[in-house]
Amino acid sequence: MHQGKYVFSQIMETVARYRGEYWVKGFSCWEQFLAMAFGQLTFRESLRDVVVCLNAHQDKLYHLGFRTTVVRTTLAYTNEKRDWRIYRDFANLLIIEARKLYVNDKTFNLDLGGTVYLVDSTTIELCLSLFSWEKLKKVRAAVKLNMALELKGNIPAFFHISEGKSHDINFLDLLEFEVGAYYVMDRGYVDFERFYKIHKSGAFFVTRAKVNMVFKRIYSNSVVKDSGVTCNQIIKLTAYKARKDYPEKLRRIKYYDSITNRTYVFLTNNFVLDAITIAQLYKHRWQIELFFKWIKQHLSIKSFWGRSDNAVKTQICIALCAYLLVAILKKKFNINRNFYEILQILSVSLFDKTPLLKLVSEFRLPETPVSFQKQAQLWGD
Repeated sequence: MHQGKYVFSQIMETVARYRGEYWVKGFSCWEQFLAMAFGQLTFRESLRDVVVCLNAHQDKLYHLGFRTTVVRTTLAYTNEKRDWRIYRDFANLLIIEARKLYVNDKTFNLDLGGTVYLVDSTTIELCLSLFSWEKLKKVRAAVKLNMALELKGNIPAFFHISEGKSHDINFLDLLEFEVGAYYVMDRGYVDFERFYKIHKSGAFFVTRAKVNMVFKRIYSNSVVKDSGVTCNQIIKLTAYKARKDYPEKLRRIKYYDSITNRTYVFLTNNFVLDAITIAQLYKHRWQIELFFKWIKQHLSIKSFWGRSDNAVKTQICIALCAYLLVAILKKKFNINRNFYEILQILSVSLFDKTPLLKLVSEFRLPETPVSFQKQAQLWGD
């Protein structure tokens, strides 16, 4: 895709696709992106905050890529009117670049022979009086960020922004399933018709079984109970609709977690991996929950700088772009710091002329609370 072309050229092709620069005489898409990304990286709280900070360094704006003065009303207008899909597609270009860099990353110790994708969503609540176009219930409004997160490197592989009331399982219809890959999701995604599509595509799914699932046991495999696995069965669904949607055999694994003192029942179409490996694989699903928690804490996607559907989606896409840019910088420069520390350094150093690697490597951060350090470690050093 886009072989031999600079990223900037690819961005301009994306802009042309949605006529993002149509009749633009001043404030370009690139300048809009720069301003919004600046706001994300420096933890700004509003468009006015972004503009004041940028214009305080008026003499440096040209060297940062701005060709015009940044005006709040102009930035607000472009966020409201310029097609947000420009920045969605730019995020997808950054995803391609980041995944190439993290292809050999060692963030988990399971050798599965296929890529692991964690599938989940997070709801971003909005103020109903300000965002009446998006009604989840009568008392609140929301949008939903659906994502397939690649476990290797914690890099988003695919994302989609939907209505807050949209059901999670609809996201599976948008995915192109990769042969040999593993899709790990919670039981909110259980839909046997869609699971059969995953199976037919040559991919694997791992999920938790619903309590009311009706099935018959074909046979049971032996288990080593000291491992926590108490049941390893081959089953077939017996309910009429479920049997019609998924006519093949399935694997049902029951696992007791001594740490939480809970028993979990897993469902998968993989018959080769050890039962304990399936349980450990599902345990890694928590990484996407931590990812959502992290971006909500450290990027601006809780308070929005515009009120339209387009402005909200633009801000979410550029926030993901900011995360991906930091991920790319970390790997390209082999930076031995976690994401939280890199963001903290960048937030106070964007107008510094020190070489990036030297700045990030030698910058001394004040002591951070233990809770923040533990959370930051999820992305490694």
